[in-house]
Amino acid sequence: MIKGLAISTVWVLDQDRAKEFYTEKLGLEVRTDMTMGEGGMRWLTVGAKNQPEVELTLMVPGSPAMDPESAEAMRTLISKGVLGAGVLATDDVHGDYEKLTARGVEFLQEPQERPCGTEAIFRDDSGNWFSFTERRVEADLDLDKDWAC
Repeated sequence: MIKGLAISTVWVLDQDRAKEFYTEKLGLEVRTDMTMGEGGMRWLTVGAKNQPEVELTLMVPGSPAMDPESAEAMRTLISKGVLGAGVLATDDVHGDYEKLTARGVEFLQEPQERPCGTEAIFRDDSGNWFSFTERRVEADLDLDKDWAC
């Protein structure tokens, strides 16, 4: 049976730049950085220090995962900034928003109250956008009218 999510792919335009962004600006740690086989693809994963069971694979579109036409289409979508890569959790969205802004992270939306908590939206160095969310305490949610996030 499925036990949970272990690794999720974030498509990036440049792995070295992405590694720098995710570690130096967001504060994630490198879990794996290796080349798979001679002339093979680079396997680069990062994750939050306090969540060792979940990793993000920072992958450049291309073989062996996809054909050249699809890889080019993916690069175009990434660079347009239309791909959402997920939700990153925080317990201090306002404080972390200030820290990340000072580190040069581009926010599309300042922290705003939502039914499920407080959310800001930022882009990574490739153009992917993330929801950056401090969830409300479950006891404060009205499950009849508040959507879960």
